[in-house]
Amino acid sequence: MALDPLGFDLQGPSVVAIGGGHGLAQVLEAVQLYAGSIAAVVTVADDGGSSGRLTSTLEIPPPGDIRKCLLALSPEPSIWRELFSYRFEATDVAGHSLGNLMLAALQDIFEGDFPTAVRIAGSLLGARGDVIPAAPRSLHLRAEIDGRWVDGQAAITKTRGKITSMRLEPDDEPASVDALRAIRTADQVILGPGSLFTSLISALMVPGIVEALDEASARLVFVANLTTQDGETLHLDGIGHIAALRQMTGLSRTGVIVAHRGDLHVPEPLRQLTYGADEVETLGWYLVQEDLADVGAGWPQHDAIKLGKTLGELT
Repeated sequence: MALDPLGFDLQGPSVVAIGGGHGLAQVLEAVQLYAGSIAAVVTVADDGGSSGRLTSTLEIPPPGDIRKCLLALSPEPSIWRELFSYRFEATDVAGHSLGNLMLAALQDIFEGDFPTAVRIAGSLLGARGDVIPAAPRSLHLRAEIDGRWVDGQAAITKTRGKITSMRLEPDDEPASVDALRAIRTADQVILGPGSLFTSLISALMVPGIVEALDEASARLVFVANLTTQDGETLHLDGIGHIAALRQMTGLSRTGVIVAHRGDLHVPEPLRQLTYGADEVETLGWYLVQEDLADVGAGWPQHDAIKLGKTLGELT
């Protein structure tokens, strides 16, 4: 196996992962085990925490998920990694990540060009792949939950109930050209894991993303969450996640569902998500089940090495 200076398999597949939050960062750690090139297409609808504060005050797309992805693709220790990981605990900037502030500064230096700011940050960190905002500007997410509209990603995440409809505002902001190019030329496109509605679906709702997926020749892989999520998916079973994905985004193509096999200790009120081969095939998907859990973690989460091995066999 021939490797480039960053450790990639030069004959490995081109992999695109779509989503946001910790789930997308986990996948990016996993795909480095087999990919020839990597691109992350990241939601820009996050309005919580440091990201939300910077978005409202500096007119920057939410940098938090972008920063997580850059760090996931930059495993080697460095002073830049330490700086991008640093979070202030006191004074007027308490709660802010220095990495988020540096992305804001880079956007200002490059006259509002956030995608260029992200590329420069990736170069500083030695990132082993491209991190691409799903759209060039921040978008506002709204969801209808039990008959009432809830505004903003952070509020939606905290609101229990059944999500029946979602909107992005503005609804005509086109997807990043780089994101569309990456999807159309990929060998494998990975959806999830992570927050189904506020991370994955919010990224797929950006105009042009689903159309590019439907046209692409890449193998489509949906990495199933291990459990339901409080505030978003308590009412959904495994197949319900796929149904919601299709309903909210209009995604017509199918692919492979990668799900965990084996029992997990899941704290209430969450439930472990399971899938049956017959019900998956009824929807036109194919099911792959493996032991994917990190047994040493204090919370149900994927093991990057196990997940990378399974995903690598699906290229």
